[in-house]
Amino acid sequence: MATELASREQLHDAVAERLRHGDQRYTTGRRTLVELLAAAPRPSTIPELLDGRPTLAQSSVYRNLVVLEEVGVAHRVVTSDERARYELAENLMGHHHHMICTSCGRVDDFTVSPQTERRLQAALTRAVDGTGFRTDGHRLDVVGTCSACN
Repeated sequence: MATELASREQLHDAVAERLRHGDQRYTTGRRTLVELLAAAPRPSTIPELLDGRPTLAQSSVYRNLVVLEEVGVAHRVVTSDERARYELAENLMGHHHHMICTSCGRVDDFTVSPQTERRLQAALTRAVDGTGFRTDGHRLDVVGTCSACN
């Protein structure tokens, strides 16, 4: 419990620092969104975030997510449906990939072994070799249908 509390405080310290660098304040509404995103088991839609804290104003959630995205705290996951999904940036919560259902739009996170990550990064680096593009990392979305839609 103490480790979880310490890591949660480290998260909030990192978020506050990014917001400061972006000339933004770490308001109560933004802190609430960070808490909701940190607790979410998968990238969340705005309605899902609002379900987690019904007292939040929808317009404030939209505005705050834009700011959190601009300063590198939140990341928008693009799916096949009409709703954007949001999660905390990888460098705050850890590297992972996504399984995206093309039928219902559900997004689930998954990880692979460190050995597989190294192979994947090496393959991607080779793929762009000679283009002048320098890779800093990667995101992998596996697209298909989830078990509920099969």
